[in-house]
Amino acid sequence: MSSNSLSLGLDVGSTTVKAVVADGDQVVFSDYRRHNADVRGELANLLREVQRQFPNDRVKVAMTGSGGLGVAKIMGVQFVQEVIASTAAIERLNPDVDVIIELGGEDAKITYLHPVPEQRMNGTCAGGTGAFIDQMASLLKVEASGLNDLAAGFQNLYPIASRCGVFAKSDVQPLLNQGAAHSDIAASVFQAVATQTVAGLACGHPIRGKVILLGGPLHFLPELRAAFARALGDNVDGFVTPGNGQLYVALGAAFLAQGPALSLPHLAAELEAANQVVTTTRTMRPLFLDAAEREEFDTRHAQAFVPQSDLTGLTGPVWLGIDAGSTTIKSVVLDAEGTIRYSTYGSNEGDPSAAAVRIARRLIADLPEGAFIGRTCVTGYGEELVKAALHAEEGEIETMAHFRAAADICPGVTSVIDIGGQDMKFLKIRNGAVDSISVNEACSSGCGSFLQTFASTMGTDVRSFAKVGLASQAPVDLGSRCTVFMNSSVKQAQKEGASIGDISAGLSYSVVRNALYKVMKVRDTSELGDKVVVQGGTFLNDAVLRAFELQTGVQVVRPNISGLMGAYGAALTARMHYEPGAVSALMERNLDDFEVTSSQRVCRLCQNHCKLTITNFDDGTRLVTGNRCDRGASLEAKPRKSEVPNLYDYKYKRIFGYRRLTDAAATRGEIGIPRALGMYEDYPLWFTILTKLGFKVVISGRSSHDLFETGMESIPSENVCYPAKLSHGHLEWLIDKGIKTIFMPCVNYERKQFADADNNYNCPVVAFYPQVLAKNIDRVRDQGIRFLDPNLSLDKPEKLAERLVEVFADWNVSLAEAKAAVAAGYDELDQVAIDIKAEGDRALQYMRENKMRGIVLAGRPYHIDPEINHGIPEVINSLGMVVLSEDALTNGMATSRLARPLRVRDQWSYHTRLYEAAAQVSVEPDLNIVQLNSFGCGLDAVTTDQVQEILERADDVYTVLKIDEVSNLGAAKIRLRSLQAATKERPIREPGTEIDTTTQYPVFGLEQRKTHTVYAPQMAPIHFRMLAPVFQRSGLNVEVLEHASAADVECGLKYVHNDACYPAIMVVGQLINKFVSGGADPDLSSVAITQTGGMCRATNYVGMLRKGL
Repeated sequence: MSSNSLSLGLDVGSTTVKAVVADGDQVVFSDYRRHNADVRGELANLLREVQRQFPNDRVKVAMTGSGGLGVAKIMGVQFVQEVIASTAAIERLNPDVDVIIELGGEDAKITYLHPVPEQRMNGTCAGGTGAFIDQMASLLKVEASGLNDLAAGFQNLYPIASRCGVFAKSDVQPLLNQGAAHSDIAASVFQAVATQTVAGLACGHPIRGKVILLGGPLHFLPELRAAFARALGDNVDGFVTPGNGQLYVALGAAFLAQGPALSLPHLAAELEAANQVVTTTRTMRPLFLDAAEREEFDTRHAQAFVPQSDLTGLTGPVWLGIDAGSTTIKSVVLDAEGTIRYSTYGSNEGDPSAAAVRIARRLIADLPEGAFIGRTCVTGYGEELVKAALHAEEGEIETMAHFRAAADICPGVTSVIDIGGQDMKFLKIRNGAVDSISVNEACSSGCGSFLQTFASTMGTDVRSFAKVGLASQAPVDLGSRCTVFMNSSVKQAQKEGASIGDISAGLSYSVVRNALYKVMKVRDTSELGDKVVVQGGTFLNDAVLRAFELQTGVQVVRPNISGLMGAYGAALTARMHYEPGAVSALMERNLDDFEVTSSQRVCRLCQNHCKLTITNFDDGTRLVTGNRCDRGASLEAKPRKSEVPNLYDYKYKRIFGYRRLTDAAATRGEIGIPRALGMYEDYPLWFTILTKLGFKVVISGRSSHDLFETGMESIPSENVCYPAKLSHGHLEWLIDKGIKTIFMPCVNYERKQFADADNNYNCPVVAFYPQVLAKNIDRVRDQGIRFLDPNLSLDKPEKLAERLVEVFADWNVSLAEAKAAVAAGYDELDQVAIDIKAEGDRALQYMRENKMRGIVLAGRPYHIDPEINHGIPEVINSLGMVVLSEDALTNGMATSRLARPLRVRDQWSYHTRLYEAAAQVSVEPDLNIVQLNSFGCGLDAVTTDQVQEILERADDVYTVLKIDEVSNLGAAKIRLRSLQAATKERPIREPGTEIDTTTQYPVFGLEQRKTHTVYAPQMAPIHFRMLAPVFQRSGLNVEVLEHASAADVECGLKYVHNDACYPAIMVVGQLINKFVSGGADPDLSSVAITQTGGMCRATNYVGMLRKGL
């Protein structure tokens, strides 16, 4: 072999290093190994292995990969960008390929090779990559290869989010608790990865032609490749899966290696002799500055003590509480004196029912003669399954179980913070009752599994991980992001020399920040009150507990049974509801022969098509889960629909219940309308207008996840809301049906209902998304579709008629025709509003006649779509509550019941009626509001805070449910049951009249002009630098805050809703931090901020600033 012919390609990825030695086109050596964050150490080992194979050869070297640039500089070798490297390999070995899909450890890429190479790549999030797959495999107690083996036997697929691992855990864990087959979950994980890659990375560029699948996950996991085949279907011509696909990028680097041939000892020496990289990672205060601080901490937290004993000498009834959590299962046995006589805490091993049976079997065997279980209560994620398996007498929603436990240990408790494996709960207590409940929505970032994930990746357990964190002198500042976002920060800190202890302490701070900013949203720690109880397994971690006290400045109570509080609360509940002489059915349950089997089917009784899991137990009983209403669990052949009013169901049918013209009557032909976005409000108007003009109106089919997938590859943004994503599928549906003309106007102004509102804009996405569809769906252009997306306003009917004459000029629509059609359209829109109000009145009458509670399910018009609301209205009905919509209360109103002006700019039509509905609910003691908020909705960062303020001023409970494309309702059901339980235990409110939502703001007058410094954030560098001296010339002492610091952003995260855009967080944080940091005197200062016009949320920066101040 000629030594000058060898080339070495090195691919340094986020989790692995790969090496290929090529002699021309022939691979003579290859290796693939994980680096476990020690990139240079593992690369040195790899180079030594290459040297052993080629001891006397010199090689041309090129390096590539996401982590390769810095190492290439250290070694003084050529660096090749990885797109260029993989393209070079494919052009030489697979020249007929059109698209590359490559998955790495934390990277996902799609590269389009024609007409010119173009790459789409994930950002800092590792969702949908090898790291994500590893996390999901650990949840099922297997390796990644085991996940592949499981997936090979799947029968059903469930929708699972793969944006990041913790979102997916929130979807997978309820499936495990419900008994779904592991094979189905494994295949669903792979399908989620494929869907995430196609929908999230293609970003409007369709995948066509021949596709090559590269990277370690796609090479080693054939079932993952099968998932991509299902996701892309017939849209592609075929797949190429090379035998060395995991090495292609390194191989391409070898093909492109140039420059002098180097000896392998020289390369290794360059790597090992390099100096350490410059440290850029910020550090934080040590958890303990000295031994005295640690001693005071330990002494104080040894005081919250619940007495515990064993079963010796026990007689009579005892009460069993079981907390079937997301990853753990806990049990407590309580005696008549309140002593814990037995307890367990352990992993549920992915099978909560089997774990519960083991606990019960052991407990019953150990009970002394004369002792018996009087009553059993189950709480937690696995409540339904474990309750059915054990024949427990009752289940209790976990929020109330935790509150009862905290109130028993700390009478007069004012706040309860519970952080478990994947759950985070914050309960505000007022007058001995739950005042408000906040839980993490669909994300478990900052919970116990967050720390567990990092501990396991560093080869240790959580207990040891916490211990080394307590001793850290330089905790790494990792911010408040979720697990997979933080991977890169952790790895960077490791490269810069941070110890495991530094990372552990930094992550403890991050857990607390996530709790404070994303769940609790506490701006002033005095809101917590003077008796704060923290609990849950995560708070057994002293590092997290200490970080919480340091971040909040509050000394809290952590009971000695912190990890058992849910089970303790369940046991207290069982004792509270015990009837003397009763014996728990668990005592008679045959646990020795316990067996459980599960099967899946799809319920076809309505359009929701719930995926049911039917769990059958050995004694003939069964449990049905996954159903959103009672009909799915019924044994009847044709179960009757619930009689409880559901305005969402009524509205959906009323909005779309029209019959189109026949072909003979349609004098102007056929026109399609997508059932999307604004059509959930305005379809009656457009249907009537177009029908009067002689069009046969064809509306697209009902939304479904399958319909979403038909349009997902043309979605240009991963972060847009699910309703907008669905509109791509609706357009594809119309095109598939042969519709050649499609009408979807851009409506920037809706009708103004309330004269007191600041404006009547539409949501920016609803208003202008038709233009996005026109630009991104290739079939609109390729198949000659006439797509009509005119800019129209509904606020001026006379102008609308004139515009329609222009829009339909090719159909010769006259102005007289247009005016008549518009008049008929508005009449029909008015009639719809009257009908919805009348149905709402009937629902209220039914509710009060039957002494029920009503839930005003408030959101945008598109939330009536069952695919978007995921059957939440039916879940509310199944809990025995009436479902109302916000317009069922506000239709027909013209004057506001709210004292104005509001803190926010009330400029969006749908939100105006949302605020008005909140005002009505706040004075009606038998109504509560639940706000639906789609992920990605920036406007709701404004509206949710305002609705909460309206309700809290009336001492009412506010609940918001975040929803996206994943239909798992576990977290939503917990919120709804918690709301139901909290309202039962709160004092009954008397009906009110009106809530004052106004605030008197100080006036900047002549005196302030003389004495105040006016601070302004740097929002536009050129303009603000110019404006400052202009203001100063006029006598105003204006200071522009030129630079935003990390401390400013941290302050913004504390005082601004975290769903707001980054500029809002930054500029508001800048101004507030000027005062928080002591840099300005609040008595001699004013703040200034530009007031943006239009429908963008930037118009409400001033409202956010007022709230923060």
